[in-house]
Amino acid sequence: MDLQNKIVVVIGAAKSGQSAARLLHQLKARVKISEAGTELILDDQFRLWIQANRIECQFEGHTQDFIEQSDLVVLSPGVRIDALPVQWARAKGVPIWSEIELASRFCQKPIIAITGSNGKTTVSTLIKMMLDACGKRACLCGNVGNPFTEFVLKNDAYDYFVTEISSFQLETIETFKPHIALFLNFSQNHLDRHKNIEEYFAAKTRIFLNQDQGDFAVLNAKDEWVKRLATQLKAHVSFFNDDEPYVAEINNPNHLAVLAVAHILRLPMNICRREIDAFKGVEHRMEKIRNLNGVEYINDSKATTVEAGRWALESISRPIVMLCGGRDKNLDFSVIRSLVAKKVKTMIVFGEARAKLREAFDGVVPLLECTTLEDAVNGARQVAQPGDVAMLVPMCTSYDMFKNFEERGHAFKTIVQNLK
Repeated sequence: MDLQNKIVVVIGAAKSGQSAARLLHQLKARVKISEAGTELILDDQFRLWIQANRIECQFEGHTQDFIEQSDLVVLSPGVRIDALPVQWARAKGVPIWSEIELASRFCQKPIIAITGSNGKTTVSTLIKMMLDACGKRACLCGNVGNPFTEFVLKNDAYDYFVTEISSFQLETIETFKPHIALFLNFSQNHLDRHKNIEEYFAAKTRIFLNQDQGDFAVLNAKDEWVKRLATQLKAHVSFFNDDEPYVAEINNPNHLAVLAVAHILRLPMNICRREIDAFKGVEHRMEKIRNLNGVEYINDSKATTVEAGRWALESISRPIVMLCGGRDKNLDFSVIRSLVAKKVKTMIVFGEARAKLREAFDGVVPLLECTTLEDAVNGARQVAQPGDVAMLVPMCTSYDMFKNFEERGHAFKTIVQNLK
């Protein structure tokens, strides 16, 4: 679609929406912005950009005429596909694209796309590092925090676009076609948004929708949900976590996924393995903050699922004081009851989900209930003893108290650093 002079409504004015609006303006579309929240969501620079370019906007709700009088609607990832303004557009036959769909239509370089319930940011970051170390120019974007639309017109600057992709972003793709698509793992997540686990899985599998025999689908051989896709895909299937000879002595599934991509691209394995060995992890993922009076404080704010919680617990051999809470995603916490009983010394629950967490783990482990994250950290300090680990493992979203998991992680780190 030639977007010049087309009326395009961007629904959602957070980071991805702002980036999409800028791209559309560069493509000479007539951009409009519709945001359910207040104008405070905008950063100062973007507010000035809106004024300078006379971008038509509406805040604090959507109006039907504003949405219907458009040639295209672009959705930010936080906007549900069953939201009322999306229904208005669909009823009028207006095409609806995700932000990554918009970006991919103007991307002229190979896309490496990563999805899964856990580990996406780690794998995406490592693939970018690996490509850089091998002399390739790689862009890291997507759900990792840098919108795809922010970089796509800089095609000449990159050899590969490495994109972390969520199920929300995949719901409204049409032509998005990664050359290499990775599906890392699958477990319950986002059941506050998807009506059931099958719908969530179906959204994830759309990452392979437009691939053909010249593309690659990288699948986890030890994940039953993911493995069964192998016979259904048009792309060449490559498994990881499957005892490949070039990954001797590596048993971290995330690292194995990265090396599977290296193998497809025929990158030097010695360089790639060196990058993996040097990798210190991503911020807010099992991030060591400080040791205070013999207690190790760890920030795992990115652990917003039960399976991420399982991963965190299994990674620690010392007694754990586990801080959990936030906004529930309709997940079943009880599936890790036995692991919590074995690993956790005390669980501290906080935020909107504290009652559900208390119910799930009552009788399994000593519980302390708090309202705020600061109260939870102070509670952890009271019960933790030298040799223990006090670890933020929310298993919930941050949206009850924070804008995102990064803000929650930074708050946790500040509270911990200020402990006397």
